[in-house]
Amino acid sequence: MTAIVTSRLLQLLQKADPAQAVLSAAQVDLGLADNVHFPFLAMIGQAEMKSALVLGLINPQIGGVLLIGPRGTGKTTAVRGLIDLLPMVERSACPMGCTAEAAEAGGMDAVCPQCAQKLGRGEPLTALDRVRLIELPLNVQLEDVIGGINERLAIEQQKVRLDRGILSFADQNLLYVDEVNLLDDDIVNAILDAAAQGTYTVRRGPLTNTYRARFTLIGSMNPEEGTLRPQIMDRFGLRVVVSGLGTNEERREVTRRVQAFQDNRYEFVARLAEATEQVANEINVARARLPHVTVAPAAERLALELVSHLRIHSSRAEIVTLQAARARAVADERETADVADVAAVAPMALRLRYSSFIAEYIEARRQEDTAIQETLESLLVTDGPEGKR
Repeated sequence: MTAIVTSRLLQLLQKADPAQAVLSAAQVDLGLADNVHFPFLAMIGQAEMKSALVLGLINPQIGGVLLIGPRGTGKTTAVRGLIDLLPMVERSACPMGCTAEAAEAGGMDAVCPQCAQKLGRGEPLTALDRVRLIELPLNVQLEDVIGGINERLAIEQQKVRLDRGILSFADQNLLYVDEVNLLDDDIVNAILDAAAQGTYTVRRGPLTNTYRARFTLIGSMNPEEGTLRPQIMDRFGLRVVVSGLGTNEERREVTRRVQAFQDNRYEFVARLAEATEQVANEINVARARLPHVTVAPAAERLALELVSHLRIHSSRAEIVTLQAARARAVADERETADVADVAAVAPMALRLRYSSFIAEYIEARRQEDTAIQETLESLLVTDGPEGKR
């Protein structure tokens, strides 16, 4: 079945037109160093990659996105381009991450003195803030990831304090791991534990702190450099295989846009600002409406039948498929996900979930169980009901 994308939001993301005007922009060399990133809307092709990333923004319950492909295909550029599209969330306004919920659960001792005073005055501890893109460096250490003792404070003031790690700062944000297949096992285990629980605990001697870590995980990798452990592969909801562009015209257009961006990145970004803001607003609206979106019975049946026919054992397969279908429906301003939505997201949700090893292992155990049962029945018949020959 071939699904036709009808979503206004997804169509806008796949259009190349917003960036065309940039190519004729005046060239002005401002002579400044900056960290301006290539706009998401200026990317050519790669419709599935862009759709997966946007669906992940709309519905964090999808469980993140994994981009798999060779170098130079725009994986990291696409992820960093999401910065201007990131939605708003309610988060703690305190650097320590204090919330009213923490105070209700653990009393005033569970929040810092400043926040305790705010609660006493009836002031809120949270405010609307934009989701951030938190990048995990490849050379990162475990203590950087989970947090640890503040050594400077311990040496200078003889005070022992646990500092937050990257996973804590990733709470309610996007956590991006480039070359995710090259991470150390200890760091992978920490990410897996935090992703599964939404929290993690750090213990250093008598000190113990538990941090929230409700993040959307985005990873990218080059399969030439090694495979990804099945445990962390299973944590990525959508999997996209990114290949090179298919036509010379597309590749030529990429070259032109990259050149225009390098010549005058401020002008390039400015020309796309209005379209980018429009998409960002639509993502915010879609996130707000998502709780009201349901799945049509026919769409649910299709998802379950797909998983069954593909012999996928993980229940995450149908969960991710239906969550992605809901996100696609709400992006199209609909309150019911239908069969077309399931068909559109199924390749991304079900790819790389079938395991021949698991299938063969389970089949071997079934054959073993059959042999045990047949032997047991033959012995019971020979021995009689009381087990005597």
